[in-house]
Amino acid sequence: MTTRLALRTTKAAVLPITLDRTAEDPLHRQLYEQLRETILTGRLQAGSRLPATRTLARDLEISRNTVTAAFDQLLAEGYLEGRVGAGTFVTSELPEEALSVLGGPNGVGSGGVRSGGSNTDAGSAALHDLKSSPRQRGLSRRGTQLAGLRRRRTRRGLAFAPGVPELRNFPFDIWARLMARAWRRPPMDLMANTEPAGYMPLRRTIADYVRTARGVRCEVEQVIIVSGAQQAIGLAAHVLLDEGDRALVEDPGYPGIRGALMAAGVKVVPAPVDEEGLDIATGEAKAPDARFVCVAPSHQYPLSVTMSLARRLALLDWAQRVDGWIIEDDYDSEYRYSGKPLAALQGLDRDNRVVYVGSFSKTMFPSLRLGYLIVPPDLTDSFRFARAALDDHPSTVAQPALTAFIEDGYFAAHLRRMRKLYAHRQALLISAAHEQLDDLLTIGPAEAGMHILARQKPAMTVRMDDIQATRRAEAAGITVSPLSSFYHEYPAQQGLMLGYAAVDEDEIPKAVEKLAEALRQ
Repeated sequence: MTTRLALRTTKAAVLPITLDRTAEDPLHRQLYEQLRETILTGRLQAGSRLPATRTLARDLEISRNTVTAAFDQLLAEGYLEGRVGAGTFVTSELPEEALSVLGGPNGVGSGGVRSGGSNTDAGSAALHDLKSSPRQRGLSRRGTQLAGLRRRRTRRGLAFAPGVPELRNFPFDIWARLMARAWRRPPMDLMANTEPAGYMPLRRTIADYVRTARGVRCEVEQVIIVSGAQQAIGLAAHVLLDEGDRALVEDPGYPGIRGALMAAGVKVVPAPVDEEGLDIATGEAKAPDARFVCVAPSHQYPLSVTMSLARRLALLDWAQRVDGWIIEDDYDSEYRYSGKPLAALQGLDRDNRVVYVGSFSKTMFPSLRLGYLIVPPDLTDSFRFARAALDDHPSTVAQPALTAFIEDGYFAAHLRRMRKLYAHRQALLISAAHEQLDDLLTIGPAEAGMHILARQKPAMTVRMDDIQATRRAEAAGITVSPLSSFYHEYPAQQGLMLGYAAVDEDEIPKAVEKLAEALRQ
């Protein structure tokens, strides 16, 4: 028995929906696939309003839960968005047809987007789609997978988007003055600079900074300027790995690392992260042939854990024993609010096995697009030549200004101000959450970073998972990220990531109240 419905939207588009009760696929899956197909083909356009779930269920003669399951899937994957008091609409910025990333069985894993997708229903559906969907015309297998890594884009509010720094307090007047000074009468060598490793004065300044602030052992020749952490990791993979080699990555972990490795033709193997950081013993057991690992020992994303000394030493021992390489992503290390600042893993390395990666995206502003590698001394020329082969040389437009910004003390002063501000905002968020969300979420302080992790209590878990909670928050105008979407292979933990760095102090209690109302609906 089949059910046909001509679905008319507010834009007067007539769309055929056909449900076959004798088919192997469940009804909610059939509805999901047909709605998604109409969106991807443009028959259901961006901004179109969908019927209410109750209305659609009645017209299709199916249960409302079936319609809700299909809508939840589309909402989680970014095809639809909810608007408070208005209904459900086709999102204005569509995701790619597949939202999975490499790393699970057969090189593909579920989840891996910062918001949307899960390790259960939504994630497994996305995995099914990537495996079963025909390859887009003209794309290689790698191109199809890279296109599938596009992260979902939503109308992100500052409360509580993780990873967004405070930009309103950045000293742009000073920055503008330094930019003008560098380019008012620029020397010829600055305009024609083609050094693949970057602007020498900036490299020297960075070497001085990381030696003092992070305990990194390096000379200026070891510093390579790049556009950010992802380009740094991709460059390291091109230099140190062959296509088809396997690399260990943190699970859960930052999905951008997977894209950088995949673009280099590397096979990604997830290794578990617990309260002590990445477990290299389990990773080695899974991939004995792996000679490359990416870690964030100072502040792991998204769990915010710091790698213990025992794990650091075990990791260095592994690299020495297998002739391997460690890529240390020193993510958010500057923003530490309690405890003694920990030196970089690279400072413990006596065998030159660590490639250190740093970035100014969170400490300055994201569009600056400047980062750096500290490479082992015997590999400096190899990295420079590879940098030139892949991208010639980095833009020097902002590099002189950044050099002066650090040398003149503005960078250190800005970090001090932001560290104090972020610590205050974290405390305000935790205080408001204890008042408004104590029955739903377990929230404690984070020693570093720009977000806290809220774990769901049993009373909330029985009502919704973190994907559903994220959707409810988004409908109320609050941006959070579901922890489960960062897992690729290991059993996903439930939780919400709440970023506080960019949220004004007066707005934090109001935003927490909105979030509490959304989760209690």
